[in-house]
Amino acid sequence: MLASIPAHTPEWTAPQPGDPGQTLIELFAWLADSILYRANLIPERQRLAFLKLLGQPLQPAAAAQGLVALSSDPSLTTVLHAVAAASLTGAATFETLGEIDILPLLEQIYIKAPLTSDQQAAADPLLTGLQTLYGLGGQPTGYTTTPVFAQGQASTAGVDLGAATLDQCLWIALVAPKPENRDAIRDAIGGKNTTQQILNVGFVPALAMPDPFADIGPRAAIPNTWQMTLNTPISPGQPAQFVNLTVVDDSTQGLTRPGIVRLAVPQATDIGAPPNDVRADSQAGVGPKPPRIDDPNIDQTLITWVRLNVQSAVSVSWLGINAVAIDQRTTYNLVVLGVSDGTASQQFSLAQKQVDPATFALDIDMPGLGYQLWQAVDDLAPLQGAVQAFVLDPEAGTVQFGNGVQGMIPPAGRRVRARLMRAGGGSAGNLPAGSLTRIQARDANGVQLGPITVLQPLATTGGADSETLDSVEQRLPGLLRHQDRAVTAGDYQTLAQDVPGAGVARAEVLPLFKPQTRSSNIPGVVSVMVIPEKDGVQPPCPRADRPLLETVYAYLDPRRPATAEMYVIGTEYVGLGLAVAVEVLAGFGLLQIQQQVELALRNYLWPLAPGGTVNQGWTLGRNVRSLELEVIVSQVPGVIEVNGLTLFSPIYTPSSTGGAATVTGYNPLPADANGRSELTLESWQLPELLQVLVAAGADGSGIPVPASLTPPVGSDNTVAVPVVPSVC
Repeated sequence: MLASIPAHTPEWTAPQPGDPGQTLIELFAWLADSILYRANLIPERQRLAFLKLLGQPLQPAAAAQGLVALSSDPSLTTVLHAVAAASLTGAATFETLGEIDILPLLEQIYIKAPLTSDQQAAADPLLTGLQTLYGLGGQPTGYTTTPVFAQGQASTAGVDLGAATLDQCLWIALVAPKPENRDAIRDAIGGKNTTQQILNVGFVPALAMPDPFADIGPRAAIPNTWQMTLNTPISPGQPAQFVNLTVVDDSTQGLTRPGIVRLAVPQATDIGAPPNDVRADSQAGVGPKPPRIDDPNIDQTLITWVRLNVQSAVSVSWLGINAVAIDQRTTYNLVVLGVSDGTASQQFSLAQKQVDPATFALDIDMPGLGYQLWQAVDDLAPLQGAVQAFVLDPEAGTVQFGNGVQGMIPPAGRRVRARLMRAGGGSAGNLPAGSLTRIQARDANGVQLGPITVLQPLATTGGADSETLDSVEQRLPGLLRHQDRAVTAGDYQTLAQDVPGAGVARAEVLPLFKPQTRSSNIPGVVSVMVIPEKDGVQPPCPRADRPLLETVYAYLDPRRPATAEMYVIGTEYVGLGLAVAVEVLAGFGLLQIQQQVELALRNYLWPLAPGGTVNQGWTLGRNVRSLELEVIVSQVPGVIEVNGLTLFSPIYTPSSTGGAATVTGYNPLPADANGRSELTLESWQLPELLQVLVAAGADGSGIPVPASLTPPVGSDNTVAVPVVPSVC
């Protein structure tokens, strides 16, 4: 303030200590400093109150979700009917999200895989003989009955029903655990003397990264049919008979996302399977018949076949019967919160925090009416009069009522009750496959069912801890600026990083950039690049999968301007190899120096913190210069001098199976007259350090040159993948 006197009051030429004007300035500064001191001591409770006044309470924890498959005791021949909210215990508590008929069946899943070139050469004499024997117009097509998802395990690569099969089908053999129970189980699953049974089939598609230049909108439903073989006598050589199964419910939305397909099972008299033995049917497994299994005892346990036939390309990570969806919450019913004292703005605390607002239901014992449901609202202030409403704070686990003018006051002496409440969540629910093994299930009468075996084929995902006070205070300025609308580049970036439970570690906005054409001057276009969280700095670099891109897109889409053409994309990494020669200080081991140098380089080139010059990740589109990396290496303790550093570009070889390309070698990048090299990056690219070689040398001649390298697992040449809106 004293320094600004000449600028604001130039006529005040000689401010001195003791001058009335300077005394007033010093007094005001002291008062301001006292207020700031008191403001910095505001307790957490008041900070939370301020956030609520702004309508921004802390966000509750997100619940992890997944799928499990259940099976009953092998000796049982009856169907177990388990209601929803069965509890699964482990490192975290989960519940089932729907009822399930646990059919007393085992599954064996097969595909008709095309013959490999070696198998085709070995089978040619046999197939030619069959052509001659039966007088066929051409050589018959052979296949291999290939089991998939053995022991209920998921496939990391996925099973492509288009390229990996001859008929675009998955064949599910439903078998009895014991041969002597086959007929009894057929009667049970066919609903003999009971109601119709439902077969729950869990389905998880393998969401591979598609062509980065293709327009990708919401995934279209995949046309498919579910069929079951009939119990119809078949003459030798006749085709098998199928019945189309009615789909009662499909949470996969047409096989486009993980979920459950619920199929109505036909009557017991219609359930059967054609013979597998070629002595009973010489054309067993031929044509549209179920695949032939080389097991002489299969006919003794086989009950029926279920066939999934798809009419477009789809890859499957896992499929299994008796499956049910789960999430990381616990259900509470009829929990009394307290008794109203008739005062205004009452607040009641729930027994649990981290409540799911979508399932919370509250009722109050009204005079002469009994328990009546009240309405949940976001804010009581807009209400006019005695409206039966309340405000729920799901993170803190509290409910608040009105003051009589803005919302009704619960009548004095009346009970306040949570009719239904589901609570839970957190990052502790992100469990690897096989973590959940125990379940407590009950039927509609409350009778405990068991024993039941639990199979968790895939990891549970989506769990996130509740928002902290510090994080919401960091989020609040951006929220007040963009008002939950994406207009500026900063708005898109802030909103993308705030997607609940998505795990976005970094978001970059590329205005005017269209990823399909790599054009950077397209009016009205904005691309949002997201990078997921990843621990450590070892390759491969973090890549956004399709579910993450779709989650971020779904969150941003309603918040963007109607005229904006928005894309949510992954990251295009440019592979890089690096070789460096260093002089090591006496007393330091070479192995130790090699590890420290590699770690320093990986940290510096990492796309997330601590990468880059400001420790927030490598800057998008910033070139990688060998001289700059030499400085990083020279700062490693024990390195006396850097005697040479060379950058290399990887040589990619396409995969013969259509998968990711592999690195088979490296070429050195061209150097200038001073021996410096540089990796040039476009504005949408980031570097990915694939390989580092460190050698000890007293001069530049000791630089190691990689000749034959094995790339890290998962390394590929993935590029930006857009998720675009559908165009009508």
